[in-house]
Amino acid sequence: MDRVQRRDFLIVAGALLAAPFAAEAQRAGKVFRIGILANLRPSRSEPGGGLWQAFIQGLRELGYVEGRNITIEWRVSEGKYERLPDLAAELVRRNVDVIVVPADQNALAARRATRTIAIVVAASSDPVGSGLVTSLARPGGNITGLSTVAGPEIVGKQLELIKAIMPEVSRVAILFNPGNTFHPVWVREARIAAQSLTIQVQAVEAREPGDLDAAFGAMAAERAGAVLILGDGMFILHQERIADLVAKSRLPTIGSRDMVNTVGLMSYGASGTELFRRAATYVDKILKGAKPADLPIEQPTKYELVINLKTAKTLGLTIPQSLLLRADEVIQ
Repeated sequence: MDRVQRRDFLIVAGALLAAPFAAEAQRAGKVFRIGILANLRPSRSEPGGGLWQAFIQGLRELGYVEGRNITIEWRVSEGKYERLPDLAAELVRRNVDVIVVPADQNALAARRATRTIAIVVAASSDPVGSGLVTSLARPGGNITGLSTVAGPEIVGKQLELIKAIMPEVSRVAILFNPGNTFHPVWVREARIAAQSLTIQVQAVEAREPGDLDAAFGAMAAERAGAVLILGDGMFILHQERIADLVAKSRLPTIGSRDMVNTVGLMSYGASGTELFRRAATYVDKILKGAKPADLPIEQPTKYELVINLKTAKTLGLTIPQSLLLRADEVIQ
């Protein structure tokens, strides 16, 4: 190889070696646009806002800081699910790099808006059953993220816990939002589980905040012995009103983690805070080039049982020692 050929070879080789570093430097300098299709506002002072704060903290732990290397486009339904399609379309028009959603109905709305932008779901109740993904191991489309694993079957476990504390209970009300696509599925699952527990399920719906008083009135009229409140954005937004109604009705309640801190009797499920924090790791992988189709749905390794002893005493209930020993937290 003569001197000219050697010089040309070194220039080409150097350019090839430098290309990955140049591409990485360009990526490192890019400001990514993250779209969030939420039902609740992110402020910690707002009901349910701590979940999104956990997600933001997860991003910070991975080196993503808003205003430096990411911008966040928020679209919030305020618990009005009929708004989700339009809000999802707005995020697509903003040309975001990834869309993050809290739950299945949000993911479905986002997927109807785009089949190319990656979608990360923070807490899917049933990713396969809802048709979001083809399998947990190989999602196969533009959606990935985390699952609460139990899906609708978790209501059966919640009914078992109520029965363990109240062996004589014969009727349990289930407060659900018919506007939530997956609540009717959970109600059907509850009815199936209730058969083996000799419990009658009273399904009581509340689509709007104005429906809550009538819902609790219906529970009283049917003499429900306890109430199971399904997870829902509208219920979280108006949890103070629900807490007032629970207190007045003196109904033992299994519901959200937030409610068990006040008047609820217990909560059982995967940690929402941990799920949302972990969702940031999926955003990180996607921004670094991973395809959602190749990222397995992550399943929680632990379910939390929280019992409020103060509420139990107020209601005149005795919590079995075996259940207290199983609890992850007991509120005195």
